[in-house]
Amino acid sequence: MNVLGIETSCDETAVAVYDSRRGLLAHALFSQVKIHAEYGGVVPELASRDHVRKLIPLIRQVMEEAKTAPADISGIAYTAGPGLIGALLVGASVARSLAWAWDVPSVAVHHMEGHLLAPMLEPEPPQYPFVALLVSGGHTQLVRVEAVGHYETLGESLDDAAGEAFDKTAKMLGLGYPGGPALARLAEQGVRGRFAFPRPMTDRPGLDFSFSGLKTHTLTTLAATEASLQDKADVAFAFQEAVVETLIIKCRRALKQCGFQRLVVAGGVSANRLMREKLGQTARKEGYQVFFPRLEFCTDNGAMIAYAGCQRLLGGHTEPPEILSRPRWPLDELEPA
Repeated sequence: MNVLGIETSCDETAVAVYDSRRGLLAHALFSQVKIHAEYGGVVPELASRDHVRKLIPLIRQVMEEAKTAPADISGIAYTAGPGLIGALLVGASVARSLAWAWDVPSVAVHHMEGHLLAPMLEPEPPQYPFVALLVSGGHTQLVRVEAVGHYETLGESLDDAAGEAFDKTAKMLGLGYPGGPALARLAEQGVRGRFAFPRPMTDRPGLDFSFSGLKTHTLTTLAATEASLQDKADVAFAFQEAVVETLIIKCRRALKQCGFQRLVVAGGVSANRLMREKLGQTARKEGYQVFFPRLEFCTDNGAMIAYAGCQRLLGGHTEPPEILSRPRWPLDELEPA
């Protein structure tokens, strides 16, 4: 089965072609970072308009690189949510129109299911079952995964997601957009031990997260300094270490609760170097396996949507005539593949 995948949930236009036998044939992405940088964050209307401009040329490019004609496509997968409604509608409208014109089925893909399954594109993918940590700008969730579509949310953020906390803290430090990577770079210049930051909600049972108090602690700490470059670097170091260690503590709890030995970490924040290093060290020490997507598939991409859509289509899933876009869409509501 040859599947065209389309991702337009936020500020990146991405397309891929995935073959169920040969694997990923081609993928491409256009990032809107430069468009939104002057505003310090994503402007939904600008995001939607740029998807309109970029999506069709990107589809043509990927189809050519994959040496795939419309007649070779077995189905079309598109991100239906969660995300920005205008951006989602661009991808959904194009996907459904092409499916109708090419007389192939289409399938709506949950954005976070795409992230969850992204490590399956690696040469050594994880085996089911496993615990997944989905950590991005909009989501921080721990999920029990038995198979495609068999998900149980174990814990989630009660306020800001980890990626959102990174971005907001970066803004406090006067860093540019996107804030998360900029904060991580600044933290590399920081000194360990100067500031002691809390590990939120780790002193009580449960698997939920909360990062809003950590932002407040960061603001208070920064205000008590001269806000020199070194001060900011030390604050960034302490903040990043607190977030990473909080995530690791919760992952260990989830693995113990489920009795699993495999952990998948996916989403934009899974590209964070410190988290990859510390989780790898912890996994080796405690005897479990940890799986990450390659760096280019940590952030939003078309490959994960094409793969997830292929699994759904192989399971017999197709869409009704109306276009489906859901800005809010709980992962637990998905049907088994």
